[in-house]
This record gives sequence, C-alpha cells and structure tokens, in this order.
Amino acid sequence: MSSTPSSRPTSVTRLSLSHITAQNETNLLGTVHGGVVMTLVDSVAGVVAARHSGGPAVTASMDEMTFLVPVRVGDVVHFSGQVNWTGRSSMEVGVRITADRWDSVGPEVHVASAYLVFVAVDADGKPREVPQVVPETDEDRRRLREAEIRRSHRLARRAAIVASREEESRERAASEKDASEPGVGEEEAREREVGGEAGRGGGGVLADGGEGAS
Repeated sequence: MSSTPSSRPTSVTRLSLSHITAQNETNLLGTVHGGVVMTLVDSVAGVVAARHSGGPAVTASMDEMTFLVPVRVGDVVHFSGQVNWTGRSSMEVGVRITADRWDSVGPEVHVASAYLVFVAVDADGKPREVPQVVPETDEDRRRLREAEIRRSHRLARRAAIVASREEESRERAASEKDASEPGVGEEEAREREVGGEAGRGGGGVLADGGEGAS
C-alpha cells in the first residue's frame, strides 16, 4: 500500500456513477425497489471511503437515508458521493441521488440523499488513521458542518440509550432484591398477627380470674 497523506481535498476522491433501472428491480408498486438504490449507494460510498483512506474501509452505519420521490423503471439514476467529514479512523460519506428519463431530455430530479459512516481498517481488520478531509468550497464547508451535527446527534443518542438501559438494569435489580426479602407490609402484618394471638390469650386469663374471684 502506498504512503497515505495526512489530508486530502474533497474533490480528489469525489465519485459519480450512473445506472439505468430495469424491470427486474421494481417493487410491488411498480417503482424501483429502495433496496436497489441503497445497494448502489453503499457501493459508491465504499469506493469514495477506500480512495480517501488509501485502503480498505468498511461500512459502520447508514446514518440517514431519505427518499424524496420514487424512481421509475427506465430512469437513469445518478449517484454522486464525497467525503463530508473525517475523524481519526472514521469518515462520513454523503451520496446525492438524482434521476432523469432515459428517452427524453429534461432536468434531473433529486430523488434521495444518504449519509454513511465508514471505518478504515488495516490488514488485520483493526481501525487505522485516515487523512483529514479538506473542504474546498462553501458547499463542502456546509456539508462538513452538517456532518458534525449528525455525529453529535449519534453520540448523544447512543449515550441516552446506554443510560436508559443502565437505569432499567438498576430498577430490575432493585425489584428482584425487594421480592427476595420480606417487605415492610409483611413484617407489620406478622407483628399484628402475633399481637392478636397474645391478646386473645391474655383475655382468657382475665376471664378465668374473674370467675374465680366471684
């Protein structure tokens, strides 16, 4: 593997791919299945991530995939991918999907957008450092800012889920502990029961004593 630089401009690894949709890619509604689009998105994003990192990169998550309008059979679908943000070993790759008709001239329609997180790995499958992305245009800088927002939301969501599960575990443990020990209500009931038996015994003695005194 060649030496990897410490940084790379956004434009160096930007990639575009066009795909003509076919009849065998449709769903029950007669439009192109979303899974077909997602597969092509992952492929394009994977190439972008590998090129930017200078080696293998694996999909860690599809952070967001938004479908705006259906893709029809015969549409020419265009996928444009670029690195929006980089961490130590991870990258966010954004893919914009547009479409136009194969048999007519017209404006491209924005049909979907996707944001995926990739992690660069070495020969042993361990994370490795990636070059830092260098935005070149106002659009690149906007993408970088929004990628940072998405990352902060991912981290906050993960922390909230972990905290919720830990709280649930503590509540379950406390509930199981209470169930294994006599409760305050049970102890009070037993005390009342014992006291009642003592009271009934004492009443008999008084009665006997009264009869004897007469």
